[in-house]
Amino acid sequence: MEGDCLSCMKYLMFIFNFFIFLGGSFLLGVGVWVLVDPMGFREIVAANPLLFTGVYVILAMGSMLFLLGFLGCCGAIRENKCLLLFFFMLILFIFLAELAAAILAFLFREHLTREYFTRELKRHYQGHNNTDVFTSTWNAIMTTFNCCGVSGPEDFEESLFRLLNPSKMVPEACCQRNSYPGDASVEQCVSGTVAFRHNKGCYSAMVDYFETYIYTAGALAIVVLTIELFAMVFAMCLFRGIQ
Repeated sequence: MEGDCLSCMKYLMFIFNFFIFLGGSFLLGVGVWVLVDPMGFREIVAANPLLFTGVYVILAMGSMLFLLGFLGCCGAIRENKCLLLFFFMLILFIFLAELAAAILAFLFREHLTREYFTRELKRHYQGHNNTDVFTSTWNAIMTTFNCCGVSGPEDFEESLFRLLNPSKMVPEACCQRNSYPGDASVEQCVSGTVAFRHNKGCYSAMVDYFETYIYTAGALAIVVLTIELFAMVFAMCLFRGIQ
């Protein structure tokens, strides 16, 4: 009876991790294809900073799932204690990292306020400087979400950006290039013409964007955590059952 139970658990864990392995292989394949595609898809993705970052997130997730699935399948079918232990430790590390991230997000939630982001933008944003991580990140956000500043263009008043660029009211990242192509429109935008710039703040734009996916993301997080817990239980039970 005990042997039948162990055999059933072994094959259940194999099937479970085989699907994880397939999912990881698919994500890894998509990420690699986007980066090396000769048809020009990489240029399309690179034009959108959010999509370009997403490609590397997909690659990282694909690699992690690929490794997890491989270790779980091999450890289960070969009844190898070393592989099962490595699988358990890896998934436990991921679970603890996710838990730590959730706790840190809760503890530092006061740093996610509109006032905090506005204060940091005024102090550190420089305008057009690709070598400064803070500046390039904000440029990517404003370009991706078609927004300007945290609450609006007025956030750049009395800021480091205005000290470095006294002739500009807003940075070029705030300009509506798609609606008004050409250098003339950009010049009018940075000089303060309202019609040529985005007037919505990035805080509201990002909240509106992510609000659509918040329930899906929450449900997905619960599913992932449940799967990880079941995977750890399966691995430990199989590990203890192997002679």
